[in-house]
Amino acid sequence: MSRLYDLQKFCRAERDWLLETIDALVRLESPTTDKAAVDRCGAALASRLQAIGGRVTRLPRADRGDHLRAEFGPAEAGHYENGTQVLLLGHFDTVWPVGQLDRMPLSRKDGRLHGPGVFDMKAGIALGMLATRAVLETGTPVRRRIVMLWTTDEEIGSGTSRAAIEDEARRSDAVLVLEPSLPGGALKTSRKGCGGYQVVVRGVSAHAGIEPQKGASAVQELAHQILRINALQDLASGISVNVVQVSGGLRSNVIPDEARATVDVRVPSAAAAAAIDAAFRGLRPVDPRTSVESSGGMDRPPLERTAGVARLYEWARDISRALGHQLDEGGTGGGSDGNFTAALGIPTLDGLGAIGDGAHALHEHVDIESLPDRAALIAGLIAESKD
Repeated sequence: MSRLYDLQKFCRAERDWLLETIDALVRLESPTTDKAAVDRCGAALASRLQAIGGRVTRLPRADRGDHLRAEFGPAEAGHYENGTQVLLLGHFDTVWPVGQLDRMPLSRKDGRLHGPGVFDMKAGIALGMLATRAVLETGTPVRRRIVMLWTTDEEIGSGTSRAAIEDEARRSDAVLVLEPSLPGGALKTSRKGCGGYQVVVRGVSAHAGIEPQKGASAVQELAHQILRINALQDLASGISVNVVQVSGGLRSNVIPDEARATVDVRVPSAAAAAAIDAAFRGLRPVDPRTSVESSGGMDRPPLERTAGVARLYEWARDISRALGHQLDEGGTGGGSDGNFTAALGIPTLDGLGAIGDGAHALHEHVDIESLPDRAALIAGLIAESKD
């Protein structure tokens, strides 16, 4: 375990470097939909990755910020035990608009670092960078190539990054996701799959006062369908199905001939996802004069606690114990890019980023004292990730 102590000592000694890196990234505001702003942040991040020895490749995107891939360690595949890699994964886009820093300034108070995007998840990126520095600069033996993939559209579904994430994951023996931790620092060994459906009902219009019997109300039919959709929810089994938007009708005196609903779905397993999808595809009208169509599906598959995920967590728990900390695990209803990698069967450990609170909220912050040892935990996993 002496190597772990060396990693911990290094990370603690580089606390100021870590905080400066976090500060710099947070000050470069990067809302997902503002490509110019995201790319400014990406350019600074690329420069910092190169400064610590990364071979950086920019993955250009037309409508979103360019993603960044960075590789560390000797370039020769034969240098490593099996020629494969460990992947550090995360994103540098945020939910906050440019100018949020004026309303939510970067500040340190009561042992916490506050700022937009600091918890979700720019501190996590800096932790991954310090962990990689610790491994390389202490001469810790590394069995696998170290690769980082930092993306720019995770907050809106990863539409332009999913293929790159999955390609990189297929080359990896393990994926370490630097998303924020659960409360108290617990890791995420399961995440629900996230999806959405659109239900469209078409009916027959008629004058609501003169001859309503000649109409078939799409709104009334949608109400029947919503009751059926609500019945799919099974919170005890981890399945949530919620109608979140509805619309229908054009005028106050016309029987509506069209109505729509948007449904948010969260499921704990691939089997549950398949069952919910079949239920939506099987919706049929109560009033035969109307029609019901559904579209959509699961945007992110679930991250299930497989044997590979459990082994990674157990190894992380052992490392954390050696560093003097207890490390718990848990699940969450929110998705991340780790959902994609886990669904491919690649052992994935999520929530390795900063300890804090307030993702997407005005009180967003990270706990400063815990940051160096969190980096040391990641460094230990990089050096000895078990498949």
